[in-house]
Order: sequence, then structure tokens, then C-alpha cells
Amino acid sequence: MNRRSAAVAAALLVSTLLPGCLPLFVGGVATGVLIADDRRSTGTVLDDQNIELQLSNQLAQFGKVAHVNVVSFNRVVLIAGQASTEAVRADIDKVVRALPGVRHVQNEMQIAAPTSLSVRSSDSFITGRVKARLVDNQARGKTPQVGANHVKVYTEASVVFLMGIVTTQEADQAAEVARTTSGVSRVVRVFEIVKSAPVPQPPADASATGK
Repeated sequence: MNRRSAAVAAALLVSTLLPGCLPLFVGGVATGVLIADDRRSTGTVLDDQNIELQLSNQLAQFGKVAHVNVVSFNRVVLIAGQASTEAVRADIDKVVRALPGVRHVQNEMQIAAPTSLSVRSSDSFITGRVKARLVDNQARGKTPQVGANHVKVYTEASVVFLMGIVTTQEADQAAEVARTTSGVSRVVRVFEIVKSAPVPQPPADASATGK
């Protein structure tokens, strides 16, 4: 297997670990996050997973009137999906903002009918393609400044949302990769921009032992 094939296969493997498209989607849980290369602290990674799980339970009440998608990164929560009315959208927004630990909310829900299973399946493939291209470009040295593990990709109705703690250059490079990926209709940046790339923190046990 050549380097490009290996990179694409690795990204597609990551995409298969993403949660399935259910009426309430919880992004980021069990996605194979590589803690050692994550720009968030281990505690923040766990906080993000806990936020998503809590919102999964709290937003289940909207299952008949909305298709809700929540993704948390560094305690910044993206809400995507479709709501039947503006009032439903506002109620969902209130639930998310009231959750302790959430620093910021970006509500991208649309007032529309829920997407079909075929659209959700296509969204999963788009996410996989974007991740594959990030991995491939990094392996080829085309975009060495942005690591695929530093960008969280989520797709809803062909719109790609990008999250992560990145520099302006990294954000531009990741957005260009997503924009030029087949099937993508629009790219929305939900990045946290920093002046310089943060140094990943070593796991607690490694720092304690000096390894």
C-alpha cells in the first residue's frame, strides 16, 4: 500500500468510527481522538464528551420536532440540523446555553424538514472524504501546518463545519481542502484562532514518570 492509499484508508477508518446518523446526533464520542496529539487538555477532551452526552439526553425531548446535531470542541458547542419552527430552534438553543461548562454556542440550525437517510449517509461520506484529504495532504507535505487530528469535521446537508484550535494559516488551509472536496456545498468555520500552534500536552502518566 502506497503512502496516499494508507492515508486515505486511515481517514476512512476514522470516519467509520463516527456515531451513526440518528434523530439526535452526538458528535465526537468514540471518534478515536488521539490525546497525545490533541491541542486540548485531557480534561477538556473529557469535558467535551460529557457535554455531548448530557445534551443527547436533554435534547431527546425534541425528537419529534427537530433533527438536532451537537458537537463540542474545547467546550464550544455547534448546533446543526433542522427545526420545525423558529420557536423550536430557540428552545434548543436555550437548553444548550444553560448547560454548565459550555463556553460558547454557535447555532446553525435551519428551519426545514429533517434530512432524509440518504442525505445523512452522503454527509458521512463527505466528512470521510474531507478527513482523507487532510491526512493525504499532510502526508504529502502539501499542508504540513495543519494536522488532520487538529481539525474536527462535521457535515450537515452537504455543509461542512470545521472546528479546532488553529492558526489563521491552518484555518485557511483546512477550509480550502474542505471547499474543494466533492459534494461540499458550503464551508462554515467554527475555529478558535490562535497566534501560534499550541504544543500538545503530554498525558498525565507520562509526565509523572518522565517518559
